[in-house]
Amino acid sequence: MFREIVHIDEEKCNGCGLCVPACAEGAIQLINGKAKLIADNLCDGIGACLGHCPQGAILIEKRVADEFDKEAVAEHLHAAEKAAPSAPAPASACGCPSAAVQSFAPPKHAHGHGGGCPSAALRDFAPVSAAARADLAGERPSELRQWPVQMHLVPPTAPFLKGADLLLAADCVPFAHADFHRDILKGRALLIGCPKLDDGQAYLEKLTAMLRLNEIKSLTVAHMEVPCCSGLIQIAKRAIADSGKEVPLITIRIGIQGDVK
Repeated sequence: MFREIVHIDEEKCNGCGLCVPACAEGAIQLINGKAKLIADNLCDGIGACLGHCPQGAILIEKRVADEFDKEAVAEHLHAAEKAAPSAPAPASACGCPSAAVQSFAPPKHAHGHGGGCPSAALRDFAPVSAAARADLAGERPSELRQWPVQMHLVPPTAPFLKGADLLLAADCVPFAHADFHRDILKGRALLIGCPKLDDGQAYLEKLTAMLRLNEIKSLTVAHMEVPCCSGLIQIAKRAIADSGKEVPLITIRIGIQGDVK
């Protein structure tokens, strides 16, 4: 099939190996001192490895390649794990109060979290009134309208996703862009994550499900200018294609000094 896939320029590659652990699927290995894609079907084409190459030797290209095979990846990783020490198991979100899915209503109509983790309960926030904004005397109110915001914690069936203008933001963006709430977040449901450190395939599958189930009006991707962050755009494009929905895609590129590129 004709699809996006990682390409490694062997002339630029210096064999540093930084890209190898960056590939969650184990598709890249050092062979004879050069990084190589060992099998097309192990590469998802999202490009989480891009920002780890100091030589700029890794690109995303479109060519005829075997389809990405999750079962083959699982078998490959399982075989690799046998020779490697087991890593500590990640902490479970079920006991963390901040992971509960919640929808916030105005205070007098606040809903309980249903006996689960309070911080993971789905919530929708009511907009702040004009009068309340005036009373803040210069203090800017938050434009956040839901909880949680981490991509890993928001279920595809979260009620605040229904008919929403959806914002998928790299988690560095709010720290870099001073007016993130006013310029980017306002009026949108928020999902945040890091394409460099998180599981891009899991993000792709969840975002695809969100688009299929919720009649999303638009999808905005806010990402940093560093190369690895462009992986969010690839995830968004593939999720739209896989969902079968016609969802307008908007991209916002933020510089490392906070300016909009």
